[in-house]
Amino acid sequence: MKKKLFNYLTIIIVAAVCTVVPSGCKNALDLEPLDRVSDATYWKDANEFKLAASAFYGYLRTFGNGNGDGHTGSDLGPDRGTIARGTNTIVSNDDNYNNAYKWIRNINYLLAKAKDFKSPDQIKISVAEAKFFRAYVYFDKLLTSYGGVILVKDVLTTESAELKAARNTRDETIDFIIGDLEAAIADLPVESEIAAADKGRISKGAAEAFLGRVCLYEGTWQKFRSGNATRYNALLDKAISNNNAVITSNQYSLFKPAVLGDSALKYLFILENQKSNPAGITKSSNQEYILGVRYESNNLLKTIPNQISFSSLGGDASRVMADMYLCNDGLPIDKTTLPFSRATLTSEYKNREHRMRYFMMIPGLPYWQNAVNYHINWDWSAADLAIARIHNAWNGDVTGYSNQYWSAERQVPNGQEGWDYPVIRLAEVYLNYAEALFERNGDISDVDLDKSLNLVRNRVNVSMPKLSNALAKAHNLDMQQEIRRERTVELQAENFRMDDLKRWYIAHIELAKVSLGVRWKGTEFETKYPDSPPPLTADGDVIADPVTERKFSAKNYLIPLPTNQLQLNPNLVQNPGW
Repeated sequence: MKKKLFNYLTIIIVAAVCTVVPSGCKNALDLEPLDRVSDATYWKDANEFKLAASAFYGYLRTFGNGNGDGHTGSDLGPDRGTIARGTNTIVSNDDNYNNAYKWIRNINYLLAKAKDFKSPDQIKISVAEAKFFRAYVYFDKLLTSYGGVILVKDVLTTESAELKAARNTRDETIDFIIGDLEAAIADLPVESEIAAADKGRISKGAAEAFLGRVCLYEGTWQKFRSGNATRYNALLDKAISNNNAVITSNQYSLFKPAVLGDSALKYLFILENQKSNPAGITKSSNQEYILGVRYESNNLLKTIPNQISFSSLGGDASRVMADMYLCNDGLPIDKTTLPFSRATLTSEYKNREHRMRYFMMIPGLPYWQNAVNYHINWDWSAADLAIARIHNAWNGDVTGYSNQYWSAERQVPNGQEGWDYPVIRLAEVYLNYAEALFERNGDISDVDLDKSLNLVRNRVNVSMPKLSNALAKAHNLDMQQEIRRERTVELQAENFRMDDLKRWYIAHIELAKVSLGVRWKGTEFETKYPDSPPPLTADGDVIADPVTERKFSAKNYLIPLPTNQLQLNPNLVQNPGW
C-alpha cells in the first residue's frame, strides 16, 4: 500500500522530455531512480530545452480545468458546487495537489539539466520560462488553494528532506514565487522581440503581469486580515510597479476595432481564424491577450466538458451579477438618475451599459449559436434572422438571467471552436493597477483612473461618464466598491471571482447569502409563465440556491490537504478548521 500512496512530491522522477517525447515513459506513481531515465542523448542543444519547456504550457488554466469559478462556483452564478456552498469535505486523494507536484518535478528537472549546459546564454529563455511556470503552479494550483506548502526547489531523491518536511509558511511560499518571477522577467523577451513562429510563448510582459496579479492577491489577502502593514504595502508596491511596467511598455492594446463598435468585447472572446464576427476580423488583430492558451478549429484541440454556447462557464448569471452592471449615466441601479424597473421581461436591460447587452441574453432578441442557430451570411437579412434563436425569458432556467459569454456564432461543432483562452489580458492589468493603487494609498487620482480602469470601462461604453473622484463624491459612491465592480463585470467569466472574494475576506459574507434570480411576483414573469412558478422569497424573487444550502465559513478559505499526504508525512499539518 505504501508504494501506491508514495508522496506526490516525488512520484516518478522522470525527465521533462518524457512529457514531450512520450515514447518509453510509463504512467506510474512510484519513485524511479534517475539512472533509469534514458535521456543520455537529450539536453545537448538549446532546441531540446525549448522543446521540453513547451510541455509546461499545458499547465495553464483553460476551458474546464483549473481551480476557477467553473470548478468552485461563486456568487455570480447559482453556485451549485460544494466549494462555494462550503460543503466540500476532506478527500483522501487530491488530483490538484498531485498534479501540481508532478508538474513542479518536471520543471525542476529542466532546471537541473540547465546547470550542466555549457552555453547558458543559449538556454536562458527556456530557463526563464521554466521559472515562470514553477511560480505559476505554486501560485495557481497550490497557494490559492492550500496556503503555504512544502517548497520543492530541486529534483528529489529517496533521501530528500522534503519528503518529511513541514509546510513552508505562506510568506515563504509567496517570496519563492516572487523570486522565480523576478528571475524570469530578467531573461524573457518583450513581446515585439518574439519571432512569429514563437508567438504565444511567455514574454517579459506576461511575467510582469502575473507578478502584478500575485502581489495584488497576496497584498490584499494580508491587508484584510490585519496583516503586517509593512509586508502588505511592499507587496502592493510590487503590484503597482509591475502592472505599470506592462502598461507603459506599449506592447499590448485593448481590442476595440471601430468596425465592431460596442460589440467589440463580445467578439474578442470568440475570435477565430475563420470568420467569427461581422467584420471578419481574425485572431491576429488581438493584441490584448498577453498570455493565452491557443487553439485552432481544424486541429480539434479544445476539450470542453460541457456545451458553453449561450452560457458562461458558470451557467446562468445570478442577481448579484445582473445588478453589477452600471446604468448609462455611469451609476449603479440604486444610484441612477435613469428609469429602472424589474416589471417586464426586458425592463432591467434598459438604460444599462453595453457589457450587459453583450454578455447576457435579452428576452425576445435573436441570438446565433454555433451548432444549430449559426449565422449564414452575417448580414442580419431575413435568412440570417430566420435561423436565429429567439431567447425565451424563462425555459426551466435557474435564475432567469442567461449568459452569452463565449458563445460562437459561426457554424462549428461544439468543442471544436478555435477561440483562445485568455490566461492574462491587458484589461486585467489595468484593473489590477487601479486596485493596487487604491489599496496602497487609500485613494486614486483621476489621472491614474484614466490611465487604467476608465480605458476598460469606456472601451464599449464611449458615452458613459468616467469613474472619477467628482462622480463618486456627487453620488456618494464608495470608490473601493466601484473599482471592484469594474473588475467583476469585466472579468466575470474568467475565473477570478472566487479568488477575489477570498482575498477581500468577504467570501463568508457574500456566499452565505441566498442566491437570487429575477423578480417574479408582480411582474411579467408571473403572468407569462403561470404554470412554472419557481421557489420565491417573501419579496417575490426567484430562489436559485437557498441560504440553507450555504455554509461557507472561515475554514473554507483554504482547501483541506488530502489525507493520504498526511498519512505519508507526519510533519504535515492540516489547514485550520479541518
